Order: sequence, then structure tokens, then C-alpha cells
Amino acid sequence: MALILSIESATKNCSVALAADGEVISLKELHEEKFSHAEKLHSFILEVMASSDRKLADLDAVAVSKGPGSYTGLRIGVSAAKGLCYALGKPLISVPTLESLARQIEMTEKGLIVPLLDARRMEVYSAVYNDHFEEIRETRAEIIEAGSFSDYLNDNKVFFLGDGASKTREAINHPNAVFVKDRFPSAREMARIAEKKAAAEQFEDLAYFEPFYLKDFVAGKPKRYF
Repeated sequence: MALILSIESATKNCSVALAADGEVISLKELHEEKFSHAEKLHSFILEVMASSDRKLADLDAVAVSKGPGSYTGLRIGVSAAKGLCYALGKPLISVPTLESLARQIEMTEKGLIVPLLDARRMEVYSAVYNDHFEEIRETRAEIIEAGSFSDYLNDNKVFFLGDGASKTREAINHPNAVFVKDRFPSAREMARIAEKKAAAEQFEDLAYFEPFYLKDFVAGKPKRYF
């Protein structure tokens, strides 16, 4: 049985879960408008371990949400995960952020899932999954327009979720489009993905692993005070 700590920091939801054999036994998360990952993440890790009466040394692996998402959030999460792996001598597992978000939809009928993360203005990070959570279209950064995802909407019910869903709803008006509110990437859904990867020994190279930013980081212009 694998004991895996999962870290999700790609969006404004700072989330940590401890799972045994793919089932979450402890979860701590906070979603707020300001990014508080640097202040909250390490205390969340200690809390989920303490609440389950486990020690960090008991872990078999550490999983981290690899992106896309916030540049800063991803850096914080990956740095924390790498630090734990180096200190404990444990392997690192990466989980696609959009895949774990897609798994928040409980499919009771045939259809497709489009997880969406806000990438500013009318742009989103998106991918398309079938009702078995298999990726059928790769992750992209794209501008949302009235005709976006029409190839999928014409023949399928499509569930849109994530913090990019609201801007998508403004642009897309289609009877097959279902918009699911208030869903954010969480470490909860990472557990089963991480367990499957651990069983297959699909681990990352600690020295070279980097988050999947998708777009280059662009720093904002410094404010002028004089």
C-alpha cells in the first residue's frame, strides 16, 4: 500500500492531501483571492500528516500538480515537493493539473469534460477528456470565442469547469454546454492518479523536473512612484 502526499498549488487553491492506496485520509486546503501558498503550504503539509498520525518518513512518494497554472504557485508547489523528496529520499510524481480538475465531474452519462484555467483576458488553459478521463485533446492556451469547442459540442454534452468557465460561458451559447460552478484543482483528485503512477513507477527526475508552464512567464512593469 502506497502512502502518498499530494500538493496542489497551480491556482488560488492551496491544497494538500494524504492518501493511502489511492484513498484520501487527510485533506487541508484554502481557496482565497490572494495567493497564500508561500505562507500556508508547509503548515498544511504538517497538519495533514499530524491529523492522520503519520510521519513524513512514512511516505512512499510525493506528488505535485505540474501545471499549467500560476507561475508563482507552480514554483512554490514544485519547490516544496522537491525539497521533501530530496530530504526524505522519496520519489517524485507529477500530476497534470487539468486531468485532476476533470475528475471532479462525476460522469453518469456519456459526454466530454473540458477543464479550464483562467489565463487572463479571454485566454484559458484547456484540454478535453472523455467520460473515462482519458485525454482526447492536448492541453493548450487558447482565446475563447463563440465557436470554441464547436467540434465537440455538436455531437456531445460537454461539461466545462474551472476558474476559466465563467468567461467561456460568456462566449459560448450551445444547448450541449453544461457549466459547472465553483470548481478548482484540488489535491483530493490527485490521489488516484498518483497511486496509479506509483504502481507503474512513473517517477520524475528530481534534478531536471520543471513545472509545465505552457506559456513563458512575463513579468509586469514595475510601478512608478515618482
